[in-house]
Amino acid sequence: MSRGPASPSGSNARRAEGGTPSVLQSRREAADTQDDGAPYRAGFVSLVGRPNAGKSTLTNALVGQKVAITSSRPQTTRHTIRGIVHRADGQLILVDTPGLHRPRTLLGQRLNDLVTETLGEVDAIGFCLPADEKIGPGDRFIAEKLAGLRRRPVYALVTKTDRVGRDALASALVAVESLGRDALGGEGWAGIVPVSAVDGFQVSTVADVLIGAMPPSPPLYPDGELTDEPEAVMVAELVREAALEGVRDELPHSLAVVVEEILPREDRPEDRPLLDVRVNLFVERSSQKAIVIGRGGSRLREVGTAARKGIEALLGTPVYLDLHVKIAKDWQRDPKQLARLGF
Repeated sequence: MSRGPASPSGSNARRAEGGTPSVLQSRREAADTQDDGAPYRAGFVSLVGRPNAGKSTLTNALVGQKVAITSSRPQTTRHTIRGIVHRADGQLILVDTPGLHRPRTLLGQRLNDLVTETLGEVDAIGFCLPADEKIGPGDRFIAEKLAGLRRRPVYALVTKTDRVGRDALASALVAVESLGRDALGGEGWAGIVPVSAVDGFQVSTVADVLIGAMPPSPPLYPDGELTDEPEAVMVAELVREAALEGVRDELPHSLAVVVEEILPREDRPEDRPLLDVRVNLFVERSSQKAIVIGRGGSRLREVGTAARKGIEALLGTPVYLDLHVKIAKDWQRDPKQLARLGF
């Protein structure tokens, strides 16, 4: 992961364009061969599922470092964060998409469109289904969408197994198998893997299965690179993650974060650098602004303290984080405001 300051334009313009399989196909001219004679494999995997199914947490567990924000709030993910898994036998580029759902706003429709676009560019799909929740209409909606992607293997990843006992897990696996047969026909899923990103149960097995589904290919990213997201996008996501903790249910859908600038403090000596990070948080109503700021600014200070720790770890240097909360009325339904906020 690079450490230098990022251009704030990446926060507004970032999509799924850079590093897609169609762009990188030309780099697969010759695959490396391992000592055992098996080909080195590399490719793209999209993790899909309804909101709050554990996709971001699993991405972070597979990568071994935080590259996607996590929250108990649905629809936390708004960008396709790519996490890169490096192994001796292959490389996985994990595309962590927003949760597929029946959209109620223009923002929701655009997030669904982003997922559909991503699914058309990957080598395999991991469908995350939480073990502690029954199969519902949202899961069936997604399974029906995946049924049209028969050329790509779809694996059912039964997440959050740490939350259930053995009998409940067995029942969940049976239900997931039935869903695959009903939606995909034939034998259903390419495979079913129970996994817990929290305690590490079968995380390596998920990686084994997914790498086995990748085409022979040389590495697509340099060793040690963990994500190709611009740092401005990562900074914005860290701020939004901090702002979502402990707030009311209405806020997650109405909160957008834009990094205005990341600049080095000019009057600092070289051995004591400081980055000025200016970030705007947009909500739709004055009541939501009051929630984010809190009494006397107490809530916003907590957000800044929590976010700054993650930002300093990301950028590798101390930062001065300047947060401002603004109102963009009904931005989720306004095409012009959606474009301005990076959607």
